[in-house]
Amino acid sequence: MVLSVVESVIGVAVTVALAATAVWAEAFTASAGVAAAVFASVIVVLAGFPVFAILVLFVVGSVLATRYGFEQKRRANVQEGTRGERGVSNVLAHILLPTALVVGSAALPGWFTVADLAVVFTAALAFGAADTFASEFGVLSGPARSILTWRPVPAGTNGGVSAVGEVWAATGAFTTAGLAVLFFVAFSTPVGNVALLLGGAAAAGFVGCQIDSVLGESLENRGELTKHGTNFLSMLSSVGLAAVIVVVATRGV
Repeated sequence: MVLSVVESVIGVAVTVALAATAVWAEAFTASAGVAAAVFASVIVVLAGFPVFAILVLFVVGSVLATRYGFEQKRRANVQEGTRGERGVSNVLAHILLPTALVVGSAALPGWFTVADLAVVFTAALAFGAADTFASEFGVLSGPARSILTWRPVPAGTNGGVSAVGEVWAATGAFTTAGLAVLFFVAFSTPVGNVALLLGGAAAAGFVGCQIDSVLGESLENRGELTKHGTNFLSMLSSVGLAAVIVVVATRGV
């Protein structure tokens, strides 16, 4: 899936242009835009356009979800940033692991196949979409409940979940996986079992979102994790679960 020199130049140019646009639109801070451009360039060069397309749509979906009902979120003091922008810590929390997966696949192609990468990479972004959608749409639905005690908590509380938020989490995870299938098929990428890609990645992403809520209530609320540390560990859990699913389904372990 590694791009040719000409394709790489095109991919990097598009990546830098998109990152600059995100900064101009105040979706990213300047430092976040630089980080996104650097890591996304690695992703597009080593993994190709279908993987890059999934990443781009994840970012677009996250920005739209963040901007939706923004004034209501601002009044409740649960908005992202001051104008909906995402900083460098947020970007790194969501792009470091996908980049590492791509580098690992390129370095160990015999051990970590394209089909394997498709599932675990998609699971990482399925988590990101599930978490973002659950947070950004769920917070508008009113009071939530603690995922550990089920006691009512204010909207936006770490560890708070709601029926609306859970529906949006599932929507984000399964939409991401469905779009991944479309992109991989469109680019004739050998992903193997399509049902495994769709179901495994979506399920892993959704479960990771629940783990995010558990970590948020149990550790982040006590100051033992930052918000972005919670996001990173939860994405890691989604990737780990997806890897287990792949191994069991394809290796018979």
